Amino acid sequence: MKKNILILTALLCYTAANAQVERALEAESKVETTHTVTIKGKSVPYRATAGTQPVWNADGKPIASLFYTYYERTDISDKTTRPLVISFNGGPGSASIWMHLAYTGPQVLKIDAEGYPLQPYGTKDNPHSILDVADIVYVDPVNTGYSRILDKEVDRSTFFGINADIEYLADWVNTFVTRQNRWASPKYLIGESYGTTRVAGLVSYLQNSYWMYFNGVILVSPTDMGIERGGPVKMANYLPYFTATAWYHGQLPPALQNKDLDEILPEAEAFAINELLPAMVKGGSLSKTEREAMAEKMAYYAGISKESILQHNLMVPTSFFWKELLRDEGLTVGRLDSRYRGIDRQDAGMNYDFDPALTSWNHAFAPAFNIYARNVLKYETDLTYNLFGPVRPWDRSNETTGYDLGTAMRQNPYLHVMIQSGYYDGGTDYFNAKYSLWHIDPTAKMSDRTSFKGYRSGHMMYLRAEDLATSNQDIRDFIEQSKVMPDQPAKY
Repeated sequence: MKKNILILTALLCYTAANAQVERALEAESKVETTHTVTIKGKSVPYRATAGTQPVWNADGKPIASLFYTYYERTDISDKTTRPLVISFNGGPGSASIWMHLAYTGPQVLKIDAEGYPLQPYGTKDNPHSILDVADIVYVDPVNTGYSRILDKEVDRSTFFGINADIEYLADWVNTFVTRQNRWASPKYLIGESYGTTRVAGLVSYLQNSYWMYFNGVILVSPTDMGIERGGPVKMANYLPYFTATAWYHGQLPPALQNKDLDEILPEAEAFAINELLPAMVKGGSLSKTEREAMAEKMAYYAGISKESILQHNLMVPTSFFWKELLRDEGLTVGRLDSRYRGIDRQDAGMNYDFDPALTSWNHAFAPAFNIYARNVLKYETDLTYNLFGPVRPWDRSNETTGYDLGTAMRQNPYLHVMIQSGYYDGGTDYFNAKYSLWHIDPTAKMSDRTSFKGYRSGHMMYLRAEDLATSNQDIRDFIEQSKVMPDQPAKY
């Protein structure tokens, strides 16, 4: 009998021990901490809430849970006029760590002035955070960050696709805003990279399915968002990015290199639209003389040889450009930020081995967030924080998010849109971002509610210290300009 009791006790202890170490996400959780940060010279007290909130199915059963971090200024009691910013990153499959720990949040990475990693890893106060003018929540979609699927039987298509992503996140946002009692607050969506696809679709879906109206959408390094372009249009649009990158690395002819970037980019843009695009459209009908003249002029603006341009029939892929621009120096340039340089196994080839920008960023972000979550937010878990999570395959069919954003603006006279782009971003280049803005509002009837801001950095322009200050101030100004006066009717 005694032996049986000992065996039973051992089994119970084993079961309890395994239950304690199970890597599982709680459907509902939160940890609150209080802090103070100095922003633009003034002390701002705030509460940070790190937690999880479920995603439910049609029957009200939790099928997933999303990790979020919510920052609220605590010396303001009336939230009816206090803006709320809801922040997403992209991928798809990327956590919201990037803008959280490097852009708008109260803490930023310890990196150098140009965005390169420094040791020891960690964070520091962000003197440029927008927390002085708005509360912010950073949301990690399913399988990113600490967010996870709870119901292993649920079909992955419920989450992993352009429209599925928008649908379940809209319900999550609706619940969050209701629980936090923020329906009266001016509300803003900000998304970076694929996050721009996400928020462009979300603002329309929330407006038309949940009757939640927003004051603004901020598109950081936007994707194409389903706005039609292709062939010659898309390829010609890359030329100004080539010019910016070649200028940064000193590869342009003296007549351009000796000018400031702000002087040469309008010139490159005009060439791309007025000369290069028509030449590309002509294709094989272009005469040899015209083709060579165009290649020579393109080389003038792109910083690569006329011969390599002719070999690509004027339509130079960005992947080749990253390999070719500094080939003579045995270097490549980064995709997401072409200021960064890399070294390949061999100098020959049409593509680089890796993106030197992204590898540098991963180096800085992953350690810092793990330190920050546990030591500052006091959120403890054995789950891995997925900078990039398993979300493939991703259904990209039926994308109309850019057009949907334009429709939402026409339906809602309060809604403003701002694009922020880095000139050295080769993944979501700045001139294609301008093109998107033109076609979100093709009649220009809403031009007083749209704006574009460019920066001398890449995909995450805020990693450069100078642009961290400027881009956050641009968001402050955007929020101020999109505020609605009391009793101002929403009408044309």
